[in-house]
Amino acid sequence: MKVSLNWLKDYVALDASVEEITHAITFLGFEVEQVISTGAPRLENVVVGEVLARAAHPNADKLSVCQVDVGPRGGLKTIVCGAKNFSVGDRVPVALPGAVLPGNFVIRQSKIRGQLSDGMMCSGKELGIGDDGQGLLILAQRPEIGLPINDVLPAGDTVFDIEITPNRPDCLCHLGIARELAAWFDKPLKYPEIKFLPEADEEPHPLLTSVTVEAPGDCPLYLAHVVTGVKIGPSPAWLQARLTAVGLRPVNNVVDVGNYVMLEYGQPLHAFDARKLRGGRIVVRRAADGEKITTLDDRERALTGRMLVIADAEGPVVVAGVMGGKDSGVAPDTVDLVLECAVFDPMSIRRTSRQLGLSSDSSYRYERGIDTHMAPEAARRALDLIVATAGGRVAGPVHRVGSEAPFKREIVVSTAFVRERLGFDIPAPDMKASLESLELAVVREEALPGSDLTWTVSIPSWRDDLDRPIDLVEEVLRLHGTENIPAARVMSPGLIGDDDPVVLFNRGATAYLTGHDFHECVTATLRSAQELATWVSAAAAQELAVAHPLADDQSHLRPSLIMGLLEVLRLNQSRGVPVSRIFETGRVFVERNGQNFECAAAAFVIADDAERRWKRRDPADFYTAKHHIAALAAIAGVESDRDPADADAGPFFAWQEGHSAAAGGLGRGWTARFGLLNLGMVRTLGIQGRVHAGIFAILPEKLDARPARRRFAGFSLFPAALRDLALVVDAAAPAAEVGNALSRLGRAAAGAAFALENATVFDVYQGAGLPEGKKSLAFSLVFRAADRTLTDQEVSAVFQKIQDELVKMTPYQIRK
Repeated sequence: MKVSLNWLKDYVALDASVEEITHAITFLGFEVEQVISTGAPRLENVVVGEVLARAAHPNADKLSVCQVDVGPRGGLKTIVCGAKNFSVGDRVPVALPGAVLPGNFVIRQSKIRGQLSDGMMCSGKELGIGDDGQGLLILAQRPEIGLPINDVLPAGDTVFDIEITPNRPDCLCHLGIARELAAWFDKPLKYPEIKFLPEADEEPHPLLTSVTVEAPGDCPLYLAHVVTGVKIGPSPAWLQARLTAVGLRPVNNVVDVGNYVMLEYGQPLHAFDARKLRGGRIVVRRAADGEKITTLDDRERALTGRMLVIADAEGPVVVAGVMGGKDSGVAPDTVDLVLECAVFDPMSIRRTSRQLGLSSDSSYRYERGIDTHMAPEAARRALDLIVATAGGRVAGPVHRVGSEAPFKREIVVSTAFVRERLGFDIPAPDMKASLESLELAVVREEALPGSDLTWTVSIPSWRDDLDRPIDLVEEVLRLHGTENIPAARVMSPGLIGDDDPVVLFNRGATAYLTGHDFHECVTATLRSAQELATWVSAAAAQELAVAHPLADDQSHLRPSLIMGLLEVLRLNQSRGVPVSRIFETGRVFVERNGQNFECAAAAFVIADDAERRWKRRDPADFYTAKHHIAALAAIAGVESDRDPADADAGPFFAWQEGHSAAAGGLGRGWTARFGLLNLGMVRTLGIQGRVHAGIFAILPEKLDARPARRRFAGFSLFPAALRDLALVVDAAAPAAEVGNALSRLGRAAAGAAFALENATVFDVYQGAGLPEGKKSLAFSLVFRAADRTLTDQEVSAVFQKIQDELVKMTPYQIRK
């Protein structure tokens, strides 16, 4: 927000330098992004001159030779000029030899096309006070000849461009910043003088017979005043200068007053042309779905039933709190007007602004919350200024619907509490003075044992951000100055502990996936209802719906990270970016028995590799996804091979049947899904090729808070002994389950002498020669000892023992 120093001085007598004020604003908690100086810079040897004669240049058609009187000290000067907008007798700025104009342009006596020129007559642009460089700056007030130009031009201003934090909407106006600076510099704050007092017993004026609020939750207070007999025209110079300094373009006296009061009090206002209010009525209501309005930016906008509008008897005339309608505003021929001053619900305005893609100075303030108790005073201030600048009179009573929400907040704080939280001592009188300088009145004071005091502090309505004793500690420190905190040794106990298990899991998953050539993404946590229908049941989607979504495409909490990853993949493909392996970690909501549980999750997608390479990467398949899921499960402390994957697990809305599987379940605290995504869904999304994906989700309380630290184990330098074993098992038996059984029996049979390192499937057969419902799994068994080369006899003995135990302990048969 831009703040004018000249404007601030209306409320507080600031005699500090610009540097001191910048320092104060910064240490009060606001960032000064830029300090802008307006008006003419200091210009030496630039004076007022009067053109006495003008003649054509003998050697140039577009130049003229002028005789210019620059006063007693300079006398008569001959100046060559190319401007066309002046006449004999005009008074203009004249830069004499030796003057230095903005841009380090030095004026010297010189010859122009053979004619001596003893100076230069100047335009506003050349003096640094405007953009018009085509003609001279004509001094219409005809100041005294020879006066320094800085004595003639309006005084400049200093404008601070300040970043206001979202919790301080009270400082989105000049009065708010002035209140802060008055406290910092220990100066009194002067509020604007307001003269208008409403008459309670007047009859309603026929131009506005009624005001109705049909949505009091969205508009708790609405004020409307009728002003008759106004004359629309340019604003006074002082008002235009104030608005121009902070970046607003003056429009006319009524519109400018509305902007001025908004920037003064932080309260947006709107003026209607009274004759354009059809039926003499104002209705504050929700729009009908599909209802349309053409706003001031000349765009027709379709409204929804969740948007608040100000309507007359026939239709909407303003998008409430955001922007006025094109046909209802003040025009050059307006004679009677209705001034609106209202309080709107911040959430309603924020939602409407976002859905329409429309932001304004008004919506910016309403979204952050305005001081509801300041609205009547701001309206009276605006009426004073309208009558002063546009004439007319306020007719009829104030149309008032609703009331200011009661605001009575008191915080009890002790000097001991403040001192303890600060870590150093500030005298109690200084603490109290700091609070009261911010208009935080101490309404009760009680003495405690010793020299400590307890204060009950009344919080004003514009400081809704203050609600705890610690907030008052911050206010005291702000006014004391953080740069005045005394130096001290930090005495603090050391904090030793582990990171949160979710953080450890996210960190481990990220390290693993980035190490396998995946790119990390961060996507939106809110998704659309249409998208959820592909991934979860209708009951789960209903439970995940957000009560008051800001946009239709962000209406539900996400049940899966893969939805956002597919969006990223589609964007990359559409831009020709050959990124095919991406992942994300984050929170998701997983359904179980009709309920949704919040889980920590990691997910990835692998698209067909589109990058041009001299040697193509092996394409991903189901087992690629399964391998990565097993690794993510291990990072979470889960042994996924103990819970074999279920290839028939549904639903198959998003996954390709027969090419995807599920594992685990929230009953065991974790769940996983992996494989090929539904080809039709992927094609509908506009993604080219096949996409394999996987997601692992786990309840946070099931995460291993201290995952086992991996330790290096020495490897054997001796060769392995290999044996092959084929087993006949049920066709539905997972290979991992059979392999686990082999490993257990192998470890028991080998004992401590040597180890069965692994049992790996190398062949699967199902068909002729096998009973119905059976399949053959062929395993390669690897035996190795750490200290010697194994003999055939000892390996064969252990191998035979494994076969014997398989026949006795399992339903598996050895295939001969």
